[in-house]
Amino acid sequence: MRKRIFFPAVLLLAACFMFGGTTTQVGAEGCEYYLGGMPAGFTLSEGGAEIIGLNEVAGEDGLYSPAEKAGIKAGDCIVAVDDIAVKSIADLNAAMERSCGKKIKLTIKRGGETAEVEITPVKDAKTGKFKIGVLIRDTLTGIGTVTYINKETLRFGALGHAVATDNLSDLGIADSKVYLCSIVGVNKGVRGKAGELRGLFMNDKPIAKAEKVCASGLYGTFNKDYDFSHLKILESAPISEAKIGKACIYSTVDGICPQEYQISIVKVDANQKDNKNFVVKITDERLIDETGGIVQGMSGSPIVQNGKLIGAITHVFLNDPTRGYGIGIEKMFEN
Repeated sequence: MRKRIFFPAVLLLAACFMFGGTTTQVGAEGCEYYLGGMPAGFTLSEGGAEIIGLNEVAGEDGLYSPAEKAGIKAGDCIVAVDDIAVKSIADLNAAMERSCGKKIKLTIKRGGETAEVEITPVKDAKTGKFKIGVLIRDTLTGIGTVTYINKETLRFGALGHAVATDNLSDLGIADSKVYLCSIVGVNKGVRGKAGELRGLFMNDKPIAKAEKVCASGLYGTFNKDYDFSHLKILESAPISEAKIGKACIYSTVDGICPQEYQISIVKVDANQKDNKNFVVKITDERLIDETGGIVQGMSGSPIVQNGKLIGAITHVFLNDPTRGYGIGIEKMFEN
């Protein structure tokens, strides 16, 4: 009897922190898509100050933990102070100074629900600033791959899996943008350790607006002035048409231009619930030489078989970087 070996898998969003709306007409019969494969830099914000940790404030007469005392937790997002919207770290700092150490009301989002808590900021003995004892960030930045762009609506899908943060899962996002990105280096994947693409945002002008993240990826709308002339156009196919055997992916591991790489689909499972409808193996020696196989940052790389878009890369097997999972494109369309 052959022994069955389990290979753990990891998500493929390359993140700068350690850290893809409902699409109209997407998936309709005869609908055409610009094929992705290009790298993109994402700056995602839920429109508030996300708490990533708690700490103590050194007041004039001792140490205080206002946030912990108020029941605030890592993962909470502060969206308002005394009913005044907070959209950034600067907004929160300004609200702390306005408090002058008096009790204030925070509006917190946690797990899709909103609550209000009262808290009293403490004056830091060293800086003189009022603090509540939290570590915060207002944006999440990372690199991933665009999967498709609807030719008619310019709606796009990317990543193929959830962004790795509880706060931005299945929620609308505010003031979040997509930028052209150039891949400038690769940390090769090896057995037991996932590799990673290293990229730089090309400029400060966004190429698209991100509007929603959920379990199957990141979605939004490309700008009309983006140059689509160099992109392939093709139709999609459901998981039911996918076959075990030869296919290809489009991905970018150097610069900004996607390249075609050969893969083999070794398993198809339309009923899999966790964005793992395909098991794929990289067979293209060029890609294996450059990256070791599948690496972080390649999530969203479109899978094409028989000239049709059928899915996107989502995970790499940690113990075998030449193998990984893919999501069926129809599941990305559904969300």
